[in-house]
Parts: sequence; structure tokens; C-alpha cells
Amino acid sequence: MKKYKNKKSMKFYLSKHKFACFTYVFLISVGCMLSALETIFFSNFLSLVITGSFTEGLKFLIYVGIVVLTERAAWWVSYSLYYKASTTIWSEIAADLTSRSFELTSSTFTENNSAQFVKHIMDDPNNVLNNLSELVESVAHTISAAAVVGYIIFLSPLIGLLYIALLAVTFSVEIVRKKQYKKNSLKSKELTDSTQSLVTEIINSETDIKALSLQKKLNDTTNEKFLKLRKANSKQEIIDTAFWNTRCLLIEIFGIAVLAIGIFLMKKELITLATYIIVFTYKDSLYQLTWQIGNIVRCFTDIQVSSSRMFSMYDEDRFSIEVFGNKNIENVSGKISFENVTFAYSEIEEIKEETNKKKGKKQKPEIKRYKKEPILKDLSFTIEPNTSVAFVGKSGSGKSTILGLISKLIETDTGAVSIDDVNIKELSKDCLRENISLINQFPYIFDMTIKENLQLVKKDATEEEIWNVLERASFAADVKAMPRGLETKVGETGVKLSGGQRQRLAIARALLKQTKIILFDESTSSLDNFAQSHIQKSIEQMKGKHTVVIVAHRLSTIKNVDKIYFLHNGQIADSGTFDYLFKNNEQFKNMFLIENISKE
Repeated sequence: MKKYKNKKSMKFYLSKHKFACFTYVFLISVGCMLSALETIFFSNFLSLVITGSFTEGLKFLIYVGIVVLTERAAWWVSYSLYYKASTTIWSEIAADLTSRSFELTSSTFTENNSAQFVKHIMDDPNNVLNNLSELVESVAHTISAAAVVGYIIFLSPLIGLLYIALLAVTFSVEIVRKKQYKKNSLKSKELTDSTQSLVTEIINSETDIKALSLQKKLNDTTNEKFLKLRKANSKQEIIDTAFWNTRCLLIEIFGIAVLAIGIFLMKKELITLATYIIVFTYKDSLYQLTWQIGNIVRCFTDIQVSSSRMFSMYDEDRFSIEVFGNKNIENVSGKISFENVTFAYSEIEEIKEETNKKKGKKQKPEIKRYKKEPILKDLSFTIEPNTSVAFVGKSGSGKSTILGLISKLIETDTGAVSIDDVNIKELSKDCLRENISLINQFPYIFDMTIKENLQLVKKDATEEEIWNVLERASFAADVKAMPRGLETKVGETGVKLSGGQRQRLAIARALLKQTKIILFDESTSSLDNFAQSHIQKSIEQMKGKHTVVIVAHRLSTIKNVDKIYFLHNGQIADSGTFDYLFKNNEQFKNMFLIENISKE
């Protein structure tokens, strides 16, 4: 947690580019000050022309031209600087947030939708930077407009008092608007995340949707979410428009009143005709001043909302992170031990912000985690180095959970998991992850070529090594039959490959990594009998070289492992070789017979 201390605010990133930021703010300020100076010079030009001083008036007109050219140059340079600096800062924040995501626990991703993280990493930093830029400009414009208003106050103190009174009223309106805008903005962003997540899932699962005829059901669900999002956005815009129109109405009424009062003051010879014309010409300066103040409030609110969202990824109460030790094992032998392990999956619940009616105060949102019924109960066993074992049992018996605990994707509630007699909680991240490969039932294949997918685990892998693991994974013939061979692009999530091909590519990827411990989680479930036999041979070849742990429903795939653990209700009900369990365990025997009958 300590190493992220400085990365929890925009100040950390802005300070890395303080020269560019300072120069940008300076140039924007110069541009706005020149804009105010342009107004004052132009006012002097009008005053002189009205009184017949045409030559003097022409001089001020030349001044206006010089100011305009300088102002435009300042804006041009400032915007060029902004685009260069903002893209750099955005990429740094996005890269750091992506790195942070690698440290979050698997349960964190399970408990939150993917669109939420994508928006935190990609959209929120961009929103903050855009609003920061707009904030700087609004502040500078506010000072510029204030200078013009100040000039009018100088010309007529009485009208100036009216300006000040109206500013106080409109500022009060903006304070109320800010609170309402922040509340509505947070709700709208939450609904956007949820809706985007559903749309992403629909796009990624279009084949299953068509096959299961889920179009109507998902259309209804999607329309319902879009309706909620539309209502939230409409509510936000309608309320914001109401505040906007109220503010504009006040200013317009004020403008008419000022002109009426100006006529009265001219009759009393308290102001000149030239001053009245200047007040009339620049009466919209107050409108600009009020608008910029409102924009400052909106920018501050948007910055607060987006910053809190993206930096919430560093909030360990909400998004828990993986914690590793600092021990390293020089030569991992592959011994795995479970000692009195109990584990239960958790559920997360966010208690929304509510108003305490008695105290009249709002309570902060709370994040609470609840444990379900334990799926593993006081489980103990030892897997010797360079042996092959399998875990079998009914669905929900905890087979895949065991693999998750070995690879530390999840952590025990009580008890210990050890590798080579060292608790994995004490091992460093590199020591643990570089010595374990996990092949999932539904492996993720990246939108790259076959060769690039393999080189993710070994950048300098030769083609000979690549073809060797493809052969061992029973995938070489398929790749050779493809027009582009190793350079074949597999599409997003490997969509251009069949289910069995994706699994065989994942197996090849794990074999290329050459870890001491290899975990198979239903990794042959999508393979045909021919391909399955090749994988079995590959697993056989690993004997004596790797510790192989297999979770399988298809019992025929584990006939030749050294030992099988039969799980029931989160505990080891029986263990032994395939032949021993087939002869002595009725449940195991029935599972095998049912599997073979279903094949027929």
C-alpha cells in the first residue's frame, strides 16, 4: 500500500510535468488578461469616437489589433502544449491503473463488472484532464470577465453595487446546483458502467445467445437498463437546465434593470452617454462571469467524481489486492501440501449512503463482505514432487477451488497451503507464479497470432521450441493446415479457433513456460477422443519431471495418474489409484460407468 501513496491524487502526476503545466496555466492567463485588455481598449475607442476624438480613437483601435494577435498566439501555443502534456499524463495514469489491476485479487474481478475497470482506467483519467483544462480556462476567463466588470464598476459605482448583489445570488444558486449535479452524476456513471458491461457480455457471447434463443430475453433486459440510464441522464440534464435557466433569467432581468437605471442616472448627469454605451455594450460580461463561475463548479464536481472513481482502485476495502511474502526457493521440487485448510467464497455488499434522520447527517457508504458455507473443510493432503494426481467428485465439491488455492488466486480462511514445505503466503510473487502454470477450462486466448500467444510466456522462444510444444499439445497438425500457420490471427478471445483448439493452444502455452508445477482444470473437456489421447500422452511425458495436478469430470483422462483424491462435501472421502477406487468406491465406479454410457 505504501508504494502507491503518491499515486492516489492528480497532484502526483501533474507535479511530474510541472513546467508544462505551469507554462500552460501562464499562457491561458495571459490570453484571458489580453482579452480583458482588448475590452478596455475598445471601450476607450468608443468613448473617444463618441466625443469626436477620431485620431486618438484610431490609436486605441491599433492597440486592439496588437492585443488580438498576441492573444491568439498565446491560445495557440497553450493548446498545443496541453494536447502534448495531457496525452502523456493520461497514458501514465492509465498504465499505473492497469498495473494496479494486475495486483487485485481474483475475487475482486468476480465481484465487479469488467466495464467498471475499463472506465476507471481509460475514461476517468481523460475526463479529469479535460475538466482540469476547462477549469483552468474558466478560472482565467472569470478573472478576465471580473476585470471588465471591475472596469464598469469603476465607471459607475452604483451599477457596480448591483453587479455585486447579482453575483452573490447567482453564486448561491451554483452551490445548490453543485450538490445536485454531483449526486446525479455518480448515479448516471454507475448505470453507464452496468449497461456497458451487459452490452460487452452480449457481444462476447453472441453465439450462445443465438444457440439458446436468448435474444428476446436479453433485449428486454438491455432495454430496461437503457431506460434506467436514459431516465437518469434526462433527470440530470433537466435539473441542470432548470438551474441554468434560472441563472440566465436573473441575468437578463438584471440587464434590463441596469439599462433602465442607466437612463435615470444619465438624466441626473451621474454618468455620461459614453459610459452608458459601454455598460450597454458589455452588459453580457456579467453573464460571462456568472457562466464561468457555474462552469468552475461543474468542472470541480466532475473532477471529484472521476478522480474518486479511478483512484478507488487503490481502496483496499473495496478492491482487495494480492499480498505476497519475500521468500524465494532456489530450486522448486514441486511438493504441495494442504494442512487443515478451510475455505468459503465471499459475497460483497455495498451499503449505500443514507441520511440519518435523527442527526440529519449522511452516513458514509460501507463495504461489507459475507462468507458463504465453506466449500473445503479442514482439508489435508500432500502431493509428492514429480508425481501426477487428480481430484474428482461431484460439481461443487471443491475441485477447482483446490487449484485456485495452490496458485494463490484465492487464499485460505484457515490452515496452510505449502510448496516445498514453505507456506505460499510467505513466497514472493515471482517465485510462486514462475513455478506454477494453470490451464483453465475456458482459457483466455489473446487477439494475436498463434506465435505471439505462445511468446507471451517465453519471448525468445524459437520456432523449434514452439513446434515442439504444439506437437505435444496435439495442435501442430491444425496449425500446419492453416494458410498462415504460426502467423494466424486467432481473433478476440480466440474466436477464430474451436473450443478444443483454444484449449490445446493454452496447453502448448503452459508447456512452453516449463514450470515445475502444472495444474489442469478441466483442460481436456472440449477435446475429442483423438486429441485427448495425445494430451494424455503429453501428461505421461511430464511424469518424473513435473508435479501434475488434474481436475477432471472425464475420469477416462486420469486412468494413469499416480493418485486420485475423491472429494465429497469439501473433504477427501477416499484416495488411491484408478483401479483401487474403481474396485472399492461405489460412487467413483458409478461416475465412470455413467460417463461411458453417456458416450455411447
